[in-house]
Amino acid sequence: MRAIRCTAYGLPSSLVLQEVPALKPASNEIVVFVKACGINFPDTLIIQGLYQLKPDLPFTPGSDISGVVKEVGEAVRHLKPGDEVFGFVSHGGLAEEVIVPSQACFHKPKQMEHHIAASFLMAYGTSYHALKDRAKLAQDETLLVLGASGGVGLAAVALGKLMGATVIAAASTDEKLALCKSYGADATINYNNQDLKSSIKQLTGGKGVDVIYDPVGGLYTEAAFRGIAYNGRYLVVGFANGTIPKMPLNLPLLKGASIVGVFWGAFAMKMPKENMANTADLLQWYSEGKLKPHIHAIYNLEDTAIALNEMMQRKVKGKLVVRTSK
Repeated sequence: MRAIRCTAYGLPSSLVLQEVPALKPASNEIVVFVKACGINFPDTLIIQGLYQLKPDLPFTPGSDISGVVKEVGEAVRHLKPGDEVFGFVSHGGLAEEVIVPSQACFHKPKQMEHHIAASFLMAYGTSYHALKDRAKLAQDETLLVLGASGGVGLAAVALGKLMGATVIAAASTDEKLALCKSYGADATINYNNQDLKSSIKQLTGGKGVDVIYDPVGGLYTEAAFRGIAYNGRYLVVGFANGTIPKMPLNLPLLKGASIVGVFWGAFAMKMPKENMANTADLLQWYSEGKLKPHIHAIYNLEDTAIALNEMMQRKVKGKLVVRTSK
């Protein structure tokens, strides 16, 4: 079977498409014929050796997958060959086959196409875990989403509205912010030409925002935190900016605010029942037409490097998907 291989850490251009042996599942694993794999920002980091997870070289990147079950391990009871599924892995998804842990593989809703399913779990799973479990976002609170036009950002905007919050979307262009408005944002901030802290204060009547969702990091972190409300919660989701920020710890002290880490992958593996309940909520909202990923573009497997470069260059609105089957 064909797979994208990272044989040495580097930029997307260093990736190679190779023939590799077919896969066999262990007792609690499932082999899936991959139909589509969503591209997420961590995929651009893991191939450079810049992510917290560092698989042994060579490895196949890609985490968000949808496809058809090829084979199940002897302990797997909830799935069988031929079932259409979607799921997540730490790496391995940018290939024609992938091994998925049984607790991370779910029946795909029949009405959900594979490219949508491959764009769903990580973005919406991360954002719902962040807002529901980590921030405990309450109805009528105010939510600020940084990097709001990206995959997890748009998911946070849509979920924040469904959970009854007032949502402020922050992004780098008016075009990106227009997309955020279409996903339910009540107000917007263009942080390329507006001061982030003063804009937050203006939009909240001086109170500040209750919850900040930050998948960006870098220079926007401290400015956003200075606009947080008393007893606010700052969600550390990722560092798409490429820089891990340093925070003066007198700020959370003075604000009575919390800095809260969000690592959905660890939550999903350590607390599978809770993650299953969250996934059920998300699929219910999807079936009701309340959630739908925005697909920026779809690429073929051999064009994976182009997709990853587009992600790295901050050109993507919503999700990128790679078709992985012939």
